[in-house]
Amino acid sequence: MTKEDAIQNVTWDELQIGAAARIERACTVDDLILFAHVTGNVNPLMLPANDGEAIELPMAPSLWVGSLVSAVLGNILPGAGTLYLSQNFRFGARVHPGDILSIQVRCVELREKPVAVFEARVLKADGAIACEGFAEVAAPLQSIISSRSALPALILDHHDHFAKLIARAAMLDPLPTAVVWPDDQNSLAGALLATEHGLIEPVLIGPRKKMIEIAATVGAPFDASWIADAQDHHEACGRAVELTQRGATRAIMKGNVHSDEILAAIVNKHAGMCTERRISHVFAIDAPTLDRLLFISDAAVNIAPDLAAKVDIVQNAIDLARACGIEKPKVGVLSAVETVNVAIPSTLDAAILSKMADRGQIRGGVVDGPLAMDNAVDADAARTKGIASLVAGQADILIAPNIEAGNMLAKELTFVARAEAAGLVLGARIPVMLTSRADNERARLASSALAALYDHWRKTGSAVSEAPQIVSKAAE
Repeated sequence: MTKEDAIQNVTWDELQIGAAARIERACTVDDLILFAHVTGNVNPLMLPANDGEAIELPMAPSLWVGSLVSAVLGNILPGAGTLYLSQNFRFGARVHPGDILSIQVRCVELREKPVAVFEARVLKADGAIACEGFAEVAAPLQSIISSRSALPALILDHHDHFAKLIARAAMLDPLPTAVVWPDDQNSLAGALLATEHGLIEPVLIGPRKKMIEIAATVGAPFDASWIADAQDHHEACGRAVELTQRGATRAIMKGNVHSDEILAAIVNKHAGMCTERRISHVFAIDAPTLDRLLFISDAAVNIAPDLAAKVDIVQNAIDLARACGIEKPKVGVLSAVETVNVAIPSTLDAAILSKMADRGQIRGGVVDGPLAMDNAVDADAARTKGIASLVAGQADILIAPNIEAGNMLAKELTFVARAEAAGLVLGARIPVMLTSRADNERARLASSALAALYDHWRKTGSAVSEAPQIVSKAAE
């Protein structure tokens, strides 16, 4: 413990009438959310809106304002060892997120040992009194020197990158999309939600009667003219390909059908859907602790890609990241270690991919590898290992060595780290939304936004400008 970290208390014997202390504290939206979690008080006046609508700023609960007094009493005066006995507060001016508060205490009475009484005030920056009154405490009897120990970190959803993507995509005309066999509530509701947000113009390919029945339970706008009847999965996949062949649709969305069935129809040599690129899947991950989207490939299509396949996997991921507004994406090619090891083939592939990007064989991004997961996304880890790189610690794209690693990485982020995931299959003539049956409506909505942005980028060569006034999760 350094001298700067040390905090020494004031015992009852050392206290003097008139002794005072103060701190400053800003009120944030996170304070209100955490206070609601701790107390169970979900009064809507005290919480940000959760529907994205612009409303007046929420106000801080009065007891949150009053609780700030304990930070001065417990940390500074009298400090460590202080126990609250009672308090009597009046609350005046309301506190809102963004307000800077001055919390002040002054000793006004020493009673029978160890009792002391403090006058307390919480002032806003303009001098308005938010809280005033008296606190009675049992002051410490022994000197204690404590450290300014940091509290454990809490994970809050500070960023909502999907909301930005969805808002950008909504600025475009709806993308004509073939939705293959949406005969369950999840897949149909996701397609209808994307339609309601203006992201897609659907052609619902599947059993007409069942889709009409499910639509009645979803509660989203529905038009039976959107339906193209099909008798089975094979016919539905074929119809989707046929619609894109003649330009009636420019994207495909997976419904309640197996991924292999859709991909088989797309790669069929008679379908005309293949390009010179290997098809690959790219996850877009919205993680609550990251200040950027994270793209992961390939976690769903290529099982054990060779070097040639990885070139296309990297290029497809770069193209999608650029379509989402990242001007020059940073690509980290992952392995178990960050140095080339001839016994680990993925490190050799990573080094070659990095050099190919240097020579212009992979375009539009900065590629580096091999990188381990920690030093690809964490700047401190990269510095600790002495890695000098334009990518290390700040990767936008992570390239997995094989499907097992990519799939486990994406699902760990989703199911353990509370990230949200959306994704596309790229490399064909149109983007394919290969959503999982476990995906919720928001994932399907974000996948639709990715498809619309990618379609626009392919047609124009530029990304859609960011939409203004996007509300983050923390401000919803």
